[in-house]
Amino acid sequence: MVRNVRENLILSGMICIASGAFLTVGGILSMGAVIGISGVLLFLIGMSTSSQRTMSEQDIAAWTPSAEQLPDANRIMYRVDVTIDEPKKTTILCGPCGTITELDGDRPTSFACPACNILLYKDEEE
Repeated sequence: MVRNVRENLILSGMICIASGAFLTVGGILSMGAVIGISGVLLFLIGMSTSSQRTMSEQDIAAWTPSAEQLPDANRIMYRVDVTIDEPKKTTILCGPCGTITELDGDRPTSFACPACNILLYKDEEE
């Protein structure tokens, strides 16, 4: 199954347009014209193709990272994800114990894991 058809057609069209322009400037007018016109056609087909969504709006709103321990890198590992859309939701994955904590709003300035009581981070700008 081919993924991202729209993006692939748009990118291919841009590459063909640029290649056709270089060939035309380089003196190979017939080949440059064919590749350039083909690029314009690919670009137009790509722009008229609809984007494919792999996740529904409900799946995107309910997404959380998988609860797993992060590898030891000679320091405490953690992962913070903040949604862009309202209502803002923050999920923090504790690397040592693999616990996911969900918070409402933006990322807090400091956070200690409620399961293992390890300070994951503290911003220096407090």
